[in-house]
Amino acid sequence: MSDVKEVLGSYSTDITKTIEEELSTITPDNLSEASVYLTRAGGKMLRPALTLITAEAVGGNRENALKSAAAIELIHTFSLIHDDIMDDDDMRRGMPSVHKVWGEDVAILAGDTLFSKAFEIIIGTEGTTSEQNNQSLATVADACVKICEGQASDMGFEDRFDVTEDEYMEMIFKKTGALIAAATKAGAIMGGATQEVIDAMYEYGRLIGLAFQIQDDYLDLASDEETLGKPIGSDIEKGKMTIIAIKGLDSVEDDRLLEILKDENNSEDDISEAIEILTNCGAIEYARNLALESVEEAKQVLEILPDSSSKQVLANIADFVLERSA
Repeated sequence: MSDVKEVLGSYSTDITKTIEEELSTITPDNLSEASVYLTRAGGKMLRPALTLITAEAVGGNRENALKSAAAIELIHTFSLIHDDIMDDDDMRRGMPSVHKVWGEDVAILAGDTLFSKAFEIIIGTEGTTSEQNNQSLATVADACVKICEGQASDMGFEDRFDVTEDEYMEMIFKKTGALIAAATKAGAIMGGATQEVIDAMYEYGRLIGLAFQIQDDYLDLASDEETLGKPIGSDIEKGKMTIIAIKGLDSVEDDRLLEILKDENNSEDDISEAIEILTNCGAIEYARNLALESVEEAKQVLEILPDSSSKQVLANIADFVLERSA
């Protein structure tokens, strides 16, 4: 896993430099600072790195994909800023959230600025054809729509305890997987791949995106508070319909799990009881296996690519999604 982190770090320098150059012309200062704040706060840079690695894996030049990679990260950052406002989250990447530093009005404007800059960056890409630029632009735009749809669906699941597995999988694809899939697809486009390979790389991104979110569900119950950085079972405390909760409700005959999920004032003992129920009925193991299956399918998709170090990195990143502990 440390090797993957090192690889991601090796790509982040160019991505960060490109983003800062693109945002350097923004005025006034408070909007400029708010816009670049989360980029400077760090992060794994998983999505934009995938764009560059995919471009290399299909035989292209990573430089041609650099602005699309930066655009992907800007869209990701825009979504984080707006998510933090909607959820009223105080912290992001170990620092106060943008809206806690500059206020909601400036934070909304910063998110909107990043959103707009992402498309401007792709349009200005040099060294690629106009068709490639347009395809990359359309890919990012499609992901933006899906992110909004996914967020709306997630909000619509609140206070609903009849969410189906199919509904949930569609929601997490849109909310989490769509931008990862767009990242790998944009890399394939800018790398000059055939349509068959472009489609395959989108599927690879979709699958590891699903695994990424399911792993988050799993870690909420299977990790520990120190590693996770938040109390174990916080999804249960909030009554969130994760894949584990959905499977659990389908698997148990009594109503105790449902009672706990509906209760807004659960004790630690209640949370522990719910985790025991979910463990005993196999719901936690089911989620882990579902994530494993997605990763294995993603690695099989990579067989369309010629052998290379970049192809191996993509396979390693698929494994990394499940090996991470937070």
